[in-house]
Amino acid sequence: METAKKRKPFGFYVCALGFTFERLAFYTVKYLLAIWIATEAASGGLGLSDSEGSFMSAQFVAFTYITPIFGGYIADHWLSPRLCVPLGMILMGIGYLFTWKANSLGMVWAMIILVSIGTGFFKGNLSGINGLLFHDQDELDEAFSIQYSFVNIGSFCGTTFIAITATTGLGPIHLTFNQVFLVCAIFLFIDAIWFLANSKALGDAGKKPFKADQRQFESAGKKEAGKSQKLTSGDWKRMFAIILVTLFSAVFWMAWYMAYMPAYYYFGWGDGADFLNKANWYIGSFQIPTAWFDSVNALTCIILGPVLAGVWAKMAKRPQGDMSMFKKTAIGIMLVGLAYIVMVIANFIAGDGQCSVFWIVLVCLLMSVGEMIFSPLGNSFISKLAPAKVMGLLLGFWPIAVFLAQQAYPPIYDWVSGLNFTAGYGGVGVVVIVIGIILWACSGKLDAMEKAE
Repeated sequence: METAKKRKPFGFYVCALGFTFERLAFYTVKYLLAIWIATEAASGGLGLSDSEGSFMSAQFVAFTYITPIFGGYIADHWLSPRLCVPLGMILMGIGYLFTWKANSLGMVWAMIILVSIGTGFFKGNLSGINGLLFHDQDELDEAFSIQYSFVNIGSFCGTTFIAITATTGLGPIHLTFNQVFLVCAIFLFIDAIWFLANSKALGDAGKKPFKADQRQFESAGKKEAGKSQKLTSGDWKRMFAIILVTLFSAVFWMAWYMAYMPAYYYFGWGDGADFLNKANWYIGSFQIPTAWFDSVNALTCIILGPVLAGVWAKMAKRPQGDMSMFKKTAIGIMLVGLAYIVMVIANFIAGDGQCSVFWIVLVCLLMSVGEMIFSPLGNSFISKLAPAKVMGLLLGFWPIAVFLAQQAYPPIYDWVSGLNFTAGYGGVGVVVIVIGIILWACSGKLDAMEKAE
């Protein structure tokens, strides 16, 4: 009886697998953009610089993380979230078709625009629908942690199996960059078919705009009784807590995404690109694809998803309750700062030669553990605290941290790349760790805003 009570509804897996297909395509393209743009034209790339590669990859990620705030507002007030989600999937698929035919940055920008608009309709709204399937607040953290594992299954499959077909090849399968972009488009169209074919499993969740859906009030644990209910002072304080956590998470994501650049261009290796190869990517005679740096992140998140879901569930039963979102965010920030310190150590060990690739694996593990401690809980945090009438808007606001991070890190990367490696990246690591310590120290006062009435 206990097991049946905790079983997830099939609709949960419909939504979670929807993220798997979409993230498979997204992370494949995210990785390949940075490599493809910096690869020589003779090898199938655009033959531009690593700075241009990092900039375009950043813009691709950035705009897909800001448009959900607009898509969330539309789903709050006007359109059914159940319509928004498949519309977003189809628009993203069409966007990747543009990159399939791309031979210039103009076509890449067209892809970025379409994928960003599609993500706006898709991202926060699919999480919102999934949240409506759970009436027990204690299940939300666990459900969203497991959903995050499905997200990273997509990422893992994309970078481990799909992306490398354009670089090292997967056995006899060796595709061009553009052909891989076509594969990504096909996965998005499959995603739309999957969601629409299984929509009955979602019941009534998301059929109406979030603002009009009375079940949303129950799911969010709110007692507002009508559409015209005004926001209270407690509501505003909780909204401020959401915004503050979002801004601190922007610091995390700025450091997190920038860490990929030295991993690719300084420690990594590339086919036809001018990388420094400061790490030895061989194990025996096998050369590890650089894309597998992303795969380590995804695999770690897949493993940690259910583990941390159980940890949060146990901590929630303590007399003092679970650790606060502010403290979890602080831990995540400090761990990604520590990853930079490890990179500095790896560079010192390499000297004029190369360090072991396992130092780079350690960098990725620290980044991944930091990510998993707080990032999957953002949607749950918002679902619990946000006033129901602005639920979709705030679910869309959470990803804005990544947009801010993507705008911040390319110029910082350019600046740090011109400095001595130890001074530049070590300095970034120390600053990030100090910010995490400050957030932890202030968490007591910030926690009070969550409980404001």
